[in-house]
Amino acid sequence: RLISLGMISYLKDTNAVEVYDGSNWVSSDDPNAIQNTIVDAKGDLIAATANDTPARLAVGNNGETLVADSSTSTGLRYTAGNAQGNPVLNSAFQIWQYGTSVGRTNTGGTASDGYTADRWVYGGSSGAAVTVSRQATGDTTNLPFIQYCARFQRNASNTNTSTLYFAQVFENINSTQFIGKTVTVSFYARKGANYSSTSDAFSVNLGTGTGTDQSFFNFTGANTPVGTTVTLTSTWQRFTTSGTLSASGTQMRLWFSYTPTGTAGANDFFEITGVQIDVGSVALPFRTYSATLAGELAACQRYYFRQTATAAYSNLVGFGYEQGATSAQYSFFPVQTMRVKPSSVDFSAIKLSDYASSFAITAFALNGNNADGSYFLVDATIASGGTAGRPCVI
Repeated sequence: RLISLGMISYLKDTNAVEVYDGSNWVSSDDPNAIQNTIVDAKGDLIAATANDTPARLAVGNNGETLVADSSTSTGLRYTAGNAQGNPVLNSAFQIWQYGTSVGRTNTGGTASDGYTADRWVYGGSSGAAVTVSRQATGDTTNLPFIQYCARFQRNASNTNTSTLYFAQVFENINSTQFIGKTVTVSFYARKGANYSSTSDAFSVNLGTGTGTDQSFFNFTGANTPVGTTVTLTSTWQRFTTSGTLSASGTQMRLWFSYTPTGTAGANDFFEITGVQIDVGSVALPFRTYSATLAGELAACQRYYFRQTATAAYSNLVGFGYEQGATSAQYSFFPVQTMRVKPSSVDFSAIKLSDYASSFAITAFALNGNNADGSYFLVDATIASGGTAGRPCVI
């Protein structure tokens, strides 16, 4: 191509330009051209480390995806991405089988477990009293369309100033994919008008233990490499913290905490939602454990489930037979296979019917011969009137 600029030049199929100086063609590198040598392998990308500064980004591993990461020199990195799901169950606080407002007061001398929203546990020292309730977030500006949150409220007029915990513990099987790796915890939170933590401080920690499927307050070999303290405001914010989990750990636990001061006011609370754990040093867009609400419920029912009748005689719970005048036994199949053989059962206002008569059940207990979490036996007690061998229902 000829250009009339006092000299003639043409582009070759290289990074060089040949310029005719009036008597000879002279090769000259173009300082604005990206050189072939910048890439070293199939799949390498050209990115930038600054304005007008190209650089090589080495290809990632098979199956990894590219994500933005402002902490790297090029602002990009490869990650395993969504191959590791969010292990936090009920992370958007959709499931509340215990009830959508659960009060907990610790009457023991030390911190202890008290379940609230499904899979979430409360802890505090003796005399600490809180109410954990489901709230509508009502915010599509600062939240990624998350409908619900948990409000963790110190009860008004409570004077206990011990540290309060809101936590989740993970089975070994759900922890394995994160052990020994760099991980990032992310969550959305805001405070109430009377939030009493000094300087509005709010702490998050993720650690590991060396036991097998232990509960939150019975963790052995505890190690806590991931954690930070943030400052809450009345507006929803997303917070993140990263660190590397111990390679010798076997299971994880995650907890949020604050230390109140003085006497609780009417709005001494924090709200939290969108809790997530990702592999890598960057928080990915929020996602729940399951892609569906039904899947999230089933995952929670693996640990605990509740059946509540909407009206008298509207819920058929189980089939069995009367063993005598005052007792009966039932085979019970849970709606979801449970993690292990269940350890406790609670009941209220249930009846036994053998179609000739119905009887109020005065005691209801798990039978010791339960095999696993797929079914279990329940022993029921009535005052009198049963007939040995007669079939009946609850």
